[in-house]
Amino acid sequence: MKKLFSLIIALIVSSGNIAVAEGDLWDNFGDQNYYGTKKYVTDKDFRHAIDIKKGEKKPKKKKGDTYHQGDETNVINQIPTEYPIVCINTPVKIGEDAVLPIGHYQVMSEKRANKIYLKLYQGHYLITELEAIETLDDFDEPEINFANFITDGNIYKLIYGSIDYNAYVNLDPVIEVEE
Repeated sequence: MKKLFSLIIALIVSSGNIAVAEGDLWDNFGDQNYYGTKKYVTDKDFRHAIDIKKGEKKPKKKKGDTYHQGDETNVINQIPTEYPIVCINTPVKIGEDAVLPIGHYQVMSEKRANKIYLKLYQGHYLITELEAIETLDDFDEPEINFANFITDGNIYKLIYGSIDYNAYVNLDPVIEVEE
């Protein structure tokens, strides 16, 4: 037991680092003016700083309505200009004899003469242009820019939302008669 205790004490004593301070750093320890910094500010320096601050003119406030851009507006302005993609999972009528087949379509919108038109693209090809109905409903979508194909029984809707407006198109299903 004595040998173990002696060994532990010897390790503790021998593992300690002994540092000898030499040079200017330790010789000037505690003297703040050694590195060129001032210990305190004089009254003359303080008054001079106050006089300079008093001479600065504050910007004038404008009367009337002012616009302050908040954090929410910054987020909206940084939304990328990507167009939403919608999956149409059942064939629908888009005219008397035309049928929109099942597939994925990129949706772009255009407002002309107070009417909204939804353009459906596949690749760079315009497949169809549908006249939409503008609405204030956001269809409980979590995004600002969205497009979705909603089916509820025999009711089909293509919904679209952007920063400027929300719109929808009622679509009729294709009814195939078996012969």
